[in-house]
Amino acid sequence: MSLRWRSCPRPAGSDVPRAATPDGTVVYAVGDIHGRADLLRELLDGIRHDARLRPARRRVLVTLGDYVNRGPECRAVVDLLLSPGLGGFEFVSLMGNVEQAMLRYLDGEMAIAINWLEYGGIETAAAYGVACPLPRRRDEHSLEAMRWQDDYQDAYGATMPPQPDEIAGLEALRHELAAALPPEHLAFFRSLRTMWREGDYCFVHAGIVPGLPLEAQPARDCMWIRRRFLDSALDHGAVIVHGHSIAPEPDVRHNRIGIDTGAYKSGVLTCLVLDGAERSFLQT
Repeated sequence: MSLRWRSCPRPAGSDVPRAATPDGTVVYAVGDIHGRADLLRELLDGIRHDARLRPARRRVLVTLGDYVNRGPECRAVVDLLLSPGLGGFEFVSLMGNVEQAMLRYLDGEMAIAINWLEYGGIETAAAYGVACPLPRRRDEHSLEAMRWQDDYQDAYGATMPPQPDEIAGLEALRHELAAALPPEHLAFFRSLRTMWREGDYCFVHAGIVPGLPLEAQPARDCMWIRRRFLDSALDHGAVIVHGHSIAPEPDVRHNRIGIDTGAYKSGVLTCLVLDGAERSFLQT
């Protein structure tokens, strides 16, 4: 597999000056990884190579969350992100909805357990050597339909609470998973940020609430919002770089850039490279 560079088109009809990073700063923003350590290794190699060729005073690597669930190498993804293999970079790791859901489950919120497991938590548990004792209730088609429900219906919340006869198994699984997580991995998950700003750009996992100042954004929406954000043409005060909502190609609008290209099933992991006012994509 080889990496490919793609130009970033200017949105049609856009007559505003192009957003820019601070002088001398290059930002590499990586979309949803979802357990595809193979793609992440390849992409990080490409980022290292590009950084050697691109003069900059600051190099910032921003990962947009959803590191685990669905893909086969969730543990290896976290190992890669914690490894010291990218010297000279500042690292910013954001929290995705799957990490937030996992922490809620680990902290004892049983109402979220079934949905977290069915949205890929089974693969996460397996990557840490923990087998799930419960059968799946829904197929991939049903899960995909739920993903696009109303923003305020928490897809990982109490939409399918566990049955009384499932509680004991879920509690046992929770304790097994907590024991299997290396302390540095749990510390990584708990340290994840909600938002990051660089120049005219704002980085979040899912999006923001249109019309609210960036500094007033609820953390939950930054990790979960979908339709209200995706459908908004408002100026958000910065160009929002986000993942969470899968598209076959990077979704470039005047007010946002979506870079979740469904790596876990498409094999395409996307990095948005921002250098001053220039934009480009590096993809597996």
